[in-house]
Amino acid sequence: MHPDYFGVHFFCMICKEIIKYIEEWAPKEIAWQKDNVGLQIGSVDRKIKNILLCLELTNEVIDDAIKKGCNLIVSHHPLLFSPLKRIDLQNDKNSKLIERLIKKDITLYSAHTNLDFTKGGVSFELAKVLKLKNIDFLSRAKSNQYKLAVFVPAEYIEKVADAIFEAGGGKIGGYNNCSFRTSGTGTFKGSANSNPAIGEMGKYEKVNEVKLEVLVDSWKVKQVLAALFKSHPYEEVAYDIYPLENSGNYGAGAIGELESPLSKTDFLKFISTQIKVKNFRYVDCPKNKIKKVAVCGGAGSDLLNEAIYANADAFITADIKYHLFHDAKGKILLVDAGHYETEIHSLNELKRRLTHFIGINNSNIKIFKFNGSTNPIIFYNN
Repeated sequence: MHPDYFGVHFFCMICKEIIKYIEEWAPKEIAWQKDNVGLQIGSVDRKIKNILLCLELTNEVIDDAIKKGCNLIVSHHPLLFSPLKRIDLQNDKNSKLIERLIKKDITLYSAHTNLDFTKGGVSFELAKVLKLKNIDFLSRAKSNQYKLAVFVPAEYIEKVADAIFEAGGGKIGGYNNCSFRTSGTGTFKGSANSNPAIGEMGKYEKVNEVKLEVLVDSWKVKQVLAALFKSHPYEEVAYDIYPLENSGNYGAGAIGELESPLSKTDFLKFISTQIKVKNFRYVDCPKNKIKKVAVCGGAGSDLLNEAIYANADAFITADIKYHLFHDAKGKILLVDAGHYETEIHSLNELKRRLTHFIGINNSNIKIFKFNGSTNPIIFYNN
């Protein structure tokens, strides 16, 4: 069927556009420094047919992608984590997966710890699955932003501000194009070597100016400054830029509250139902009611002290070591609900966001979640 059928035109999208959208929400720069997020295999310039979301790549995932006509796979766990020493198509599992992706013209992209550390990411989605209210980061990261203050002639303020916003400046949490503006008077006197855009060389000038203040993520400073210099009319741009000590927009884990307190027994049943896990480990606590709950999808046991400090009644995460259960006993209800089980729900939010983004761009791309399980763990029932 022709894409203009019924008068509807569908625009082609390339992988690069989807990746840019994901990284505006979960920037690569906030990932753990030893992580390997981003493009794994393939081309970012590939025209997208359909998209498949998964927790990690397996042969079954590739089978599903081929069946559903997906040539972009977005995984949470990276396929390539450690440097490759060889491509062994006979004996190495990952090498065989790489070969299949290349032969089938499939691009693989991974959003791992950047998806863990962003608002609305892995832990936030786990908190939503548990129906928590007033969700916030359990441990908010130190600010990774700078404040940029620049002095602009009043008639150029919108041009300069728009350029800064377009380059990624002025973001605070879920808000874009944020700024503060103060009107005042700028003065200058150009030397014999100057070429002033306003006024005359060698003459003392007074100009109505606006002090424009915006926040800029550390990894966007260079591009924002480039946009500033290109859009600003002055030969010499007066600006200040300095690091901030306030809390940042990113963090680890999440914390919130149940609508109504639950008994420990009911809360454990609630976990099993909501997270869809039949077997899990936990250590008891003296509290009779559970109201305030901390979570961290995946291996988040290093946040135990933050959960206790935040007065959480329970902390749900995965991959907890034996001795940490001892540390938690008598202080907090600590639950190990499984790595796969606490992370898989994040694909729901990823699908919602991509569906919205693709929908507003009039694309006929379909987004699927892998319809099987990539969890390698099997529970033995006697």
